[in-house]
Amino acid sequence: MRPLYFLILTGLVFIATSCSYKQNQLLFQNRTAVTADTMQQAAPVAYRIQSQDVLQIRNLQNLKYIVDETPITSTGAGAAVGSAGTGQTYQVEDDGTVTLPALGHIQVAGLTRPQAAKLIEDLYRKNLLKDPIIELKVTNLKVTLLGEVKTPGNIPLAKDNITLVEIIGQAGGLTSGANEKNVKIIRGKGKEQKVYAIDLSDLRSISDPRTVMQNGDIVYIAQNKRTIRSENLQSFNTWVQPALLILNTALIIFTLSRQ
Repeated sequence: MRPLYFLILTGLVFIATSCSYKQNQLLFQNRTAVTADTMQQAAPVAYRIQSQDVLQIRNLQNLKYIVDETPITSTGAGAAVGSAGTGQTYQVEDDGTVTLPALGHIQVAGLTRPQAAKLIEDLYRKNLLKDPIIELKVTNLKVTLLGEVKTPGNIPLAKDNITLVEIIGQAGGLTSGANEKNVKIIRGKGKEQKVYAIDLSDLRSISDPRTVMQNGDIVYIAQNKRTIRSENLQSFNTWVQPALLILNTALIIFTLSRQ
């Protein structure tokens, strides 16, 4: 009976280990080779405002203008919502315009954030205000962070040229199970989608232009080998312990029945 017992146990170990391994290899397995040309193409590209973007605008010279002292709420397209000192928010409409106090509809789609801020500043200076200083932010930009980080989820892009390291820091850092050598950035959609493999153990990754985050990026941090082995062991125990109990019970019954 011992040879039979050994063969059954070996088979259970093999099945449990192989099943667990496959479960750890489900996400983002297609790698994209990164060449020097690819790195040049991945250089930071300034975001251009699109329809449905939400713009936060305030005049730093006079917070009472453009920004009301009391909150404003509205549900219409191009609506403003704000509170003192933070700037009101205005949604870019489908035609690419944003509706601003005293200016009306201003075409901003296709402009970068600095270009839009300068345009609005010049229009207010020409038509209404003395030496305005316009601050403009696009508040709906975000990156999705998945995998071995302490707080996965959507992270807002609060400033221009924010890097992968900063985004991970905002998420609380990597977990103890993270593989810092296997970080993937999924960028773009459809045929334009690319996957960049980043090795955070390499100091050069800090200055890698691919790590400058862009709106809509998905970042996935894989598990390290130690964590995978630990989960494999847990899966092994989950499979084997009940099986051994059943097998031992069957062997005891069989032995007693032969006596």
